Amino acid sequence: MIVDQPLTINPVPGKIIVINGPSSAGKTTLALALQKQFDIPFIRFSFDLFLDHKAFPMEQIRNGTFSWDSMRPSVFRGIHQCLPALATAGNSIIFDHIIETKAWLHNLISLVSELDVFFVGVHCSLHELERREQQRGDRRTGEARQDFETVHSITSYDLELNCENALEENVAILIQAWKSRKRPSALDKMLQEMNPQH
Repeated sequence: MIVDQPLTINPVPGKIIVINGPSSAGKTTLALALQKQFDIPFIRFSFDLFLDHKAFPMEQIRNGTFSWDSMRPSVFRGIHQCLPALATAGNSIIFDHIIETKAWLHNLISLVSELDVFFVGVHCSLHELERREQQRGDRRTGEARQDFETVHSITSYDLELNCENALEENVAILIQAWKSRKRPSALDKMLQEMNPQH
């Protein structure tokens, strides 16, 4: 029988790895491979989990009863708020994400400002992104190009990877870089840029 710890215990906060990159860059594949290699348990968290498990009223969104454009901001604010909630409860998180705007970035880093966060950028050539987008068939055509032009101009990183390198190589590089991480981190630098008076 599993005996739960009392909910009143204040656990040591978990670690967070944010994997940011364009649609179809291989973020989920990288996150799942990392999970298998780490010597501590990480929970993979992503917007795609909500899509995969039919969390949204898609029939009403498709027929126009509900507006996805109206829902979208609060959905992503909520997803961002899940990160500190999970981490402060003692869970370590791999968060694969597409940070689309500076407003999203500022919201995210404000929420995790007191936590151990490691930012990873996954780069991919536009040709390869569009090839993967077409091959997958479950993404809106043009998403990869749109992300390619904006995503990496917004965020600073502790580590940058090329998605066209071997997966095993990227996993090994990331784990080593994460284990040897130092301050100031990318999060420290982005917080300083957002609040230069501090």
